Amino acid sequence: MNDEIPEWIKTGQFDREAYEKTAEMLKRQRLNTVCVEANCPNRYECFSKGTATFMILGSRCTRNCLYCNVMPGKPEPVDGEEPGRIAEAAKEMGIRHAVITCVTRDDLDDGGASQFIKVIEALKPVGCTVEVLISDLDGNWDALESVVKAKPDVLNHNIEVVEDMYPEMRPRGDYKQSLDLLESVKVLDPSMITKSGLMVGLGETMEQIEKTLSDLREARVDMITVGQYLRPSPGHLAVRRYYTQEEFAMIKAKALGLGFKTVESGPLVRSSYHAKECYEAVAAAGND
Repeated sequence: MNDEIPEWIKTGQFDREAYEKTAEMLKRQRLNTVCVEANCPNRYECFSKGTATFMILGSRCTRNCLYCNVMPGKPEPVDGEEPGRIAEAAKEMGIRHAVITCVTRDDLDDGGASQFIKVIEALKPVGCTVEVLISDLDGNWDALESVVKAKPDVLNHNIEVVEDMYPEMRPRGDYKQSLDLLESVKVLDPSMITKSGLMVGLGETMEQIEKTLSDLREARVDMITVGQYLRPSPGHLAVRRYYTQEEFAMIKAKALGLGFKTVESGPLVRSSYHAKECYEAVAAAGND
């Protein structure tokens, strides 16, 4: 285990004034972002470019995955005014492709699906495309169908880690359930663009990575992001391996060879990394 971050992973310069402007606007609108809550290393660059990934349904998660910086705890009441504030923020920021994620809400019958739908509906008049990064909804496929019917432009659900690491890393998650969710989207709407994300550096093997990519393609996932796990705090799991840029390039080549339509693979890649560009590439090529 090694906590010394290699030089190629370190982030670059950013526009501090622009960053603070975005941070202040989000604070004024009382909005959460996964950028801040998950301690994303790209948040300085993204905020300085006037973009962010909105996180709905509060800031407390009902699960406690060992790699995640989002705080577990008693969930907050669902905020009925949150969708409108997100739409106002997207308009003010000039966002053309909005990415919406959430904390996991196992306490809600629909896992929070109805709030996703309200956000999608609130964003449509803004004129931006919408990508939702949903939880597994605790296996509620009726709730999933309601989100699909709301017609987001991209439906993302992260597989997060390889199957063998679920018992340790995601004890309340289910690898096969996540695959079933992604495949079910294509059954409900074959034209909907689907996406997933994988973290590496937690001790998995390259063979396990390849199996995960293959499983996701069997579930007809269109887009994949692969990024390096970085320890968000000293209280989290230590990084077990740093992948080189060459290894990330090899993973990308393997994923493209399996048929993914777009692949983002690199040390600082996260779920919403180049989200607008990836969506536009798939949309322009046509999805089936």
